[in-house]
Amino acid sequence: MTNASVREFKMPDVGEGLTEAEILKWYVQPGDTVTDGQVVCEVETAKAAVELPIPYDGVVRSLHFAEGTTVDVGTSIIAVEVAGGAAPAQEAAPAAPAPAAEPEQPAEQPAARQPVLVGYGVATSSTRRRPRKQAQDPAARQAASAVQSELNGHGAAPAAPAAPPAAPAAPVAPAQRPLAKPPVRKLAKDLGVDLATVTPTGPDGVVTREDVHAAVAAAQAPQQTAPAAQPAAPAVPAPADLPAAPASYDSGRETRIPVKGVRKATAAAMVGSAFTAPHVTEFVTVDVTRTMKLVEELKQDKEFAGLRVNPLLLIAKALLVAIRRNPDINASWDEAAQEIVVKHYVNLGIAAATPRGLIVPNIKDAHAKTLPELAASLGELVSTAREGKTSPSAMQGGTVTITNVGVFGVDTGTPILNPGESAILAVGAIKPQPWVHKGKVKPRQVTTLALSFDHRLVDGELGSKVLADVAAILEQPKRLITWA
Repeated sequence: MTNASVREFKMPDVGEGLTEAEILKWYVQPGDTVTDGQVVCEVETAKAAVELPIPYDGVVRSLHFAEGTTVDVGTSIIAVEVAGGAAPAQEAAPAAPAPAAEPEQPAEQPAARQPVLVGYGVATSSTRRRPRKQAQDPAARQAASAVQSELNGHGAAPAAPAAPPAAPAAPVAPAQRPLAKPPVRKLAKDLGVDLATVTPTGPDGVVTREDVHAAVAAAQAPQQTAPAAQPAAPAVPAPADLPAAPASYDSGRETRIPVKGVRKATAAAMVGSAFTAPHVTEFVTVDVTRTMKLVEELKQDKEFAGLRVNPLLLIAKALLVAIRRNPDINASWDEAAQEIVVKHYVNLGIAAATPRGLIVPNIKDAHAKTLPELAASLGELVSTAREGKTSPSAMQGGTVTITNVGVFGVDTGTPILNPGESAILAVGAIKPQPWVHKGKVKPRQVTTLALSFDHRLVDGELGSKVLADVAAILEQPKRLITWA
């Protein structure tokens, strides 16, 4: 793609700092004519599906990746042949590896295309990482590698030293060192794979994660017959083969599902939260019969015409009132600054199960909304999530979360905090149960609430008060008026 009339469109940063995205669907094929602003493909970031528009007119020359491929931000994904003389200036930078040519592209592309696509400028800087290894500032290269490594599921510290071990692979000529990103190098090191022996399939001869896994699989195939002939041999290579332990199972009756997209982001977030914030969970069982009656009454109210009214609406409002009465629960822990950050606003997160996995979009400034406005926001949030159209910005900035496990018939649970938040409320199934009411045992609508909180900044008293307030409101909904 060195022809001056061909322009490469690179994977942009569509999620404020995301480092990769999966190509879900191509809307064009080689030979198709495209216009400025036309959507050419749909990609899935960590938690959202996003359509990408092409920023210029031309004819599609080639698609560099097939559907289902995960591509790093800054990597060219489609080549477009453009008419006129505008292309040579753009192509000058990729054609010449000299550092002096680099400022031309960042100075031209972001200024022209930033309003069209969020994060377009960020992608530009990423694409020059490999060509300018000798000229790039070492501190900047190390920081970029650390960020990408951490977001791909590895610690920031190990990412930088992962590169040097690959050098001995080609002692004769250092310039022949295999091309691979830091996360891929670390993966190869962890699996005991020499990158020099791996056949690269990525653009420009870059070794990908799939290449490393393929090399491991190829190495394991002959090993499965080796133990029968040499029973003592496995004792020596055992440490190096630890990552391949699952191969000893019945692979014919197992299915391996790649960890990527929503599942990858959720796994990283949950592990980070569970092993960073000391969780405490408290429970309370409450009679919500009056709340259920109020739900039925609100469904008939003209103020809620066309809106979805359900128990979750009143539970959300009850939590907002409880936060107003106990504002210190709405905070976060800043480890770097050693400070507790109290939020004077509530961005209420609602955990939603979608075809792509669990996501937690939030309702911005939920504390300032009336009950009908809150109902409208909940309805929009749920429908958007089910359609898979939730934007990355809708999942950022949450302060407290509700997860409704009751819809699955579950009584309760011990929810894990959403990263950056200090509390999450789990709502169990609402069921008729025998309950002592006015001195007599009667069937009442009962549920169990569970509140998990970060014990670094929320002590038992504060957490108990919040949970007790929510329960008191659901037992006597009139407190929505008296306490608000």
